[in-house]
Amino acid sequence: QFLVANKLDTAMWISRLFTIYCSALFVLPLLGLHEAASFYQRALLANALTSALRLHQRLPHFQISRAFLAQALLEDSCHYLLYSLIFVNSYPVTMSIFPVLLFSLLHAATYTKKVLDARSSNSLPFLRNLLEKLNANQQNILKFIACNEIFLMPATVFMLFSGQGSLLQPFIYYRFLTLRYSSRRNPYCRTLFTELRIVVEHLIMKPSCPVFVRRLCLSGISFISRLAPTVA
Repeated sequence: QFLVANKLDTAMWISRLFTIYCSALFVLPLLGLHEAASFYQRALLANALTSALRLHQRLPHFQISRAFLAQALLEDSCHYLLYSLIFVNSYPVTMSIFPVLLFSLLHAATYTKKVLDARSSNSLPFLRNLLEKLNANQQNILKFIACNEIFLMPATVFMLFSGQGSLLQPFIYYRFLTLRYSSRRNPYCRTLFTELRIVVEHLIMKPSCPVFVRRLCLSGISFISRLAPTVA
């Protein structure tokens, strides 16, 4: 009754479980490398479906207007719909599947707990314990996802020069990264950029650091800072 009463949430729960399944079979290619590539695409397509359903839930009244598009781009679900479209037809990159896998795992765990609560307050204690441990590590998982989002930017550039990516991919991914940086719901991308800057500045200011490395890093920090969008 709980699942039927919450059809849209249940559909997203199923699609997230399917995303986890496909992502796991890509990361651990138990059925062979050829099949792993197809599971990579399936995971991203399932994530695109989940993101589209979530975006519909957040903005139920679709409109073809600039105002609606601007509002949609503020939603994290729209960001990951774009993310899935960026990588779904590209060369499989293991790093790109982790944000999809981990977000699906976190959201599926939250809804699974609701399903268990609807069934019985004491049902499946072992599974409940696993879900509690996952929830306890949520902050570390979100930081790991943000780290993946950041380091995928140079990865897309490397893929372009190695012949495994398209010319547009780095530019579209840069747009995705600016959306994540400006996210209202998830500040971890901004936090990671700040933490990485602090760590790099601390290392290059040591007397043992060569001058040319220090200048190169400071120029890189200045360039990246200029590319960062303004956050309200």
